[in-house]
Amino acid sequence: MAAREVLTHLIAILVLAQAAAVMAVTGQSRSAIPTTLEGPFQPITRRFDPSLRLGSDDMPMDHPRLKKNVTSLFPEQISLALSTDPSSMWVSWITGDAQIGKKVMPLDPSSVASEVRYGTESGKYASQQDGVSAVYSQLYPFEGLLNYTSGIVHHVRLEGLEPGTTYYYKCGDSSVPAMSDEYSFKTMPSRSPNAYPSRIAVIGDLGLTSNSSTTIDHVIKNDPDLVLMVGDLSYANQYLTTGGQGASCFSCSFPEAPIRETYQPRWDGWGRFMEPLTSRVPMMVIEGNHEIEPQVDGITFQSYLTRFAVPSEESRSNSSFYYSFNAGGVHFIMLGAYVDYNITGAQYSWLIDDLHRVDRSLTPWVVAAWHPPWYNSYTSHYQEFECMRQEMEALLYQYKVDIVLNGHVHAYERMNRVYNYTLDPCGPVYITVGDGGNIEKVDVDFADDPGKCPKPEDNKPEFGGLCHLNFSSGPAKGKFCWSKQPEWSAYRESSFGHGTLEIVNSTYALWTWHRNQDAYKEDKPGDQIFIVRQPELCSPTLKETSDPPQGPQESEPASQSATAILSSKMMWLTSSLVASFGIVAR
Repeated sequence: MAAREVLTHLIAILVLAQAAAVMAVTGQSRSAIPTTLEGPFQPITRRFDPSLRLGSDDMPMDHPRLKKNVTSLFPEQISLALSTDPSSMWVSWITGDAQIGKKVMPLDPSSVASEVRYGTESGKYASQQDGVSAVYSQLYPFEGLLNYTSGIVHHVRLEGLEPGTTYYYKCGDSSVPAMSDEYSFKTMPSRSPNAYPSRIAVIGDLGLTSNSSTTIDHVIKNDPDLVLMVGDLSYANQYLTTGGQGASCFSCSFPEAPIRETYQPRWDGWGRFMEPLTSRVPMMVIEGNHEIEPQVDGITFQSYLTRFAVPSEESRSNSSFYYSFNAGGVHFIMLGAYVDYNITGAQYSWLIDDLHRVDRSLTPWVVAAWHPPWYNSYTSHYQEFECMRQEMEALLYQYKVDIVLNGHVHAYERMNRVYNYTLDPCGPVYITVGDGGNIEKVDVDFADDPGKCPKPEDNKPEFGGLCHLNFSSGPAKGKFCWSKQPEWSAYRESSFGHGTLEIVNSTYALWTWHRNQDAYKEDKPGDQIFIVRQPELCSPTLKETSDPPQGPQESEPASQSATAILSSKMMWLTSSLVASFGIVAR
């Protein structure tokens, strides 16, 4: 048989083998699930179901899932967070009673120990690690406003752990004694192209409504190994300091407020609400605009900075606003949209270093997450963070980040692969999941709907400048908004829900978006696709220089026919076969 015929037969066998492998790993029929190799896809919109409510009120503080159920010195609001590698795990909790009133006295963090006892057998704790503790205050020197000081927040970093191993632990202070019940967690696998968390849940803009409750119940049912929380957590800043009823629009309901107030006990309720999940599954958070929580003298983000442990020091960022970590063969980069992201700033310098140090032979997948999306076809927050995109997008593209996860827009949207508003087979897959269920309700208007295009001066970001632009090329050339769903928007829907990411191997990952309402039905996916890496086609060493870009770059739309895309796929398959079998086509 001629070499060409051998290649043809082997390519066919390889394609069938790939399909069979995916079906075997996921237990699903690949024929029913599209892959990004088949894209770009024609845009699809599923509008808001009018039989559903746009949103719901927050759960009250005396709700069983929010109220305190332990005495003062016993741990509560227990949560886990990953370090940069599986040998460490952060354990966090709170003890003592928070105070709210005109005069508050902070607790003494040294009055109770920060201690975790742990081991690989239930009831047997061969190891002990001590940590650090702190309190924070939210102060409002205005007439009629109340101040808050927190309970004692404890963070302990466990070290010397084995990858892929279940550990049992208790936290608290054994000298009181005031130790928690026993909990357990499983460490991540080691960095490897063949080892991944089985399922990663992605949640944005959660809050504490009945919709939020459905989201978390649905997440727990899906049994993730890891949770990514892409900003806007408790929505404590939808309240006055006196509590009462939260508002879907703070400025509309409280126009006379002297500052954007918060009711900090909502944070404590949120920690209790999340504990059944976060005490056994690590949760990685990044800040959103609802975590800013300004005080006088420019003090911001105190709740976020104090309550959550993140591996900033371990990932060399030394800032809780941006950091990175590994989970098996995935490198995660968490970026901050509400701190300096300019190319001259510390975050950008750190990002260059972090991307440069990624070893794609060990962590083939690189996933980035931050709060506000760059690609968004909804009216809400349209082009709001265009400045950040212009500063950072070229760098992420150069290093071939595979997937980008965002929140902020209270709806779901998945993009075709895109770079600089141009369809690009080597661009990341951008996904917005800001539909966790918060009190601000679901977003239903699209910028391409008649009369729904915002004005260029609208959607001012809470950090950074305005860089809104008219499109310079493509079907929307010269316009601020498209007149139809943009070609880079593959699927969008106004519903509450969450996403899951299941990495199959070094090239295939299954993304699934779960609608909340489907949890009570057959629980079929709202949106599902295999995201496929093409390292041979999109390798940074083949397509870009080694020097990172120095600023935003403009590009014209790439005109790639279906034949050209197919040709690139065939070239990749052929090169793989040539390398594997030593066949030379003549």
